[in-house]
Amino acid sequence: MSEGNNQQAALQRSLGLGSAVLTGVAYMAPMIVLGTYGVVAQASAGTVPSAYVLALVAMLFTAYSYGRMAAAYPVSGSAYTYVGQAIGPKMGFLAGWLILLDYFFLPLVIWLIGASYLSAEFPGVPTGVWVFAYILVTSALNIIGIRVATTVNFVLMSFEVLVLLVFIALSMAHFWMVDTGAGALTPFFNAHTTLAATSAGAALAAYSFIGFDAVTTLTEETKQPERNIPRAVMATALIGGLIFIIASYAVGLAHPGTSFQNVDSAAFGIATTIGGDLVAAIFIAGMIVTQFASGVAAQATASRLLYAMGRDGVLPRSVFGYLAPKLNTPVFGIALIGIVGFAGVFLSVSTSTSFINFGAFSAFTLVNLSVIVHCLRQNARPGLWHIIGWIGMPLIGALIDAYLLYSLDTPAHVIGGIWLLIGIVALGWLTRGFRQPPPKMRIDESAS
Repeated sequence: MSEGNNQQAALQRSLGLGSAVLTGVAYMAPMIVLGTYGVVAQASAGTVPSAYVLALVAMLFTAYSYGRMAAAYPVSGSAYTYVGQAIGPKMGFLAGWLILLDYFFLPLVIWLIGASYLSAEFPGVPTGVWVFAYILVTSALNIIGIRVATTVNFVLMSFEVLVLLVFIALSMAHFWMVDTGAGALTPFFNAHTTLAATSAGAALAAYSFIGFDAVTTLTEETKQPERNIPRAVMATALIGGLIFIIASYAVGLAHPGTSFQNVDSAAFGIATTIGGDLVAAIFIAGMIVTQFASGVAAQATASRLLYAMGRDGVLPRSVFGYLAPKLNTPVFGIALIGIVGFAGVFLSVSTSTSFINFGAFSAFTLVNLSVIVHCLRQNARPGLWHIIGWIGMPLIGALIDAYLLYSLDTPAHVIGGIWLLIGIVALGWLTRGFRQPPPKMRIDESAS
């Protein structure tokens, strides 16, 4: 670990507000709005932009709370750090365990989405073959230890944004030139619109926002972090949300309703409709770039989380705390994530994104509550604006996140509940029946 400590000691505050925001938006992968369009449309009864508006509101309140805690604890942090500091180490452990559900299974969802679109382009090839190919390539790269430079990530994001802009422009052109049967407000509400349906769609749409909170891990490399990190987290969520709303609105005009040949790869069929085979091919290229880059980063992130837990004794140290000689990579964690990824063959995009969001919404709710507890522990006599900022807004954020958590489907609650139960049992074992403090599980929500 000496090498890692030396790297930590050498960190320089070189990032400004713009660089932090750009990194956060790149992490979110803007094209994901197209990758999950079909499942969100089906869940929301065809009101995808409304679902994203509700998800954005929830994320902005949560981003505000992340910013508050980042200012209070200006170190590279996470839900685990904030909840542990404000509420207590045992709740912090459970927050870290819940966010681990998010990041441990995130590669599975990424590979499944990518495979679904490749199967739509090449229907003769089974989805499982593409899932295997994604797992094989990304696992090999992560074991070798290849690190994609920041500039390369920005180039990939630029290509994603270009494809997304072309998709939006062609969708709008298709709406103006062809009678799609949609009115100007149809994507936002229709005869089948209900709050329950929009909320269910928002619970899935929130998957697109995963990563805005990772900006907090840049705290020690950002200039004036107490000022810039809260702004960067808010700006990242807002910019990402606006992109998602605009893109889903344009697609909703071009293809109103929820009738898709394949709901998991709905945008591929829409691409063919609005631009023919050429646009469909460009779209697939964009999705491959998006899912490949995201898959490499997500697997690297999750494997580092497992390594941190092994290093700290939360998981068996001899297995998960092991680094391959010369390569210095957590090979067992990478391999385990790859093996788990094969379960994507038996899952749908809707099911996999929903239980991923169980971990995210649970941790987000706890982060909002940690702001309130932090405020109450200051023993100060706050004024009205202080109460609104430190209690009112986080409380609204916690209630919205809890409602979206409730809006997830039954499989998500079952899988998430089992995961939480395992975490409680693990916490009881590690703390000798909850009598001792848990191990210090240093979890960051970004790859080292």
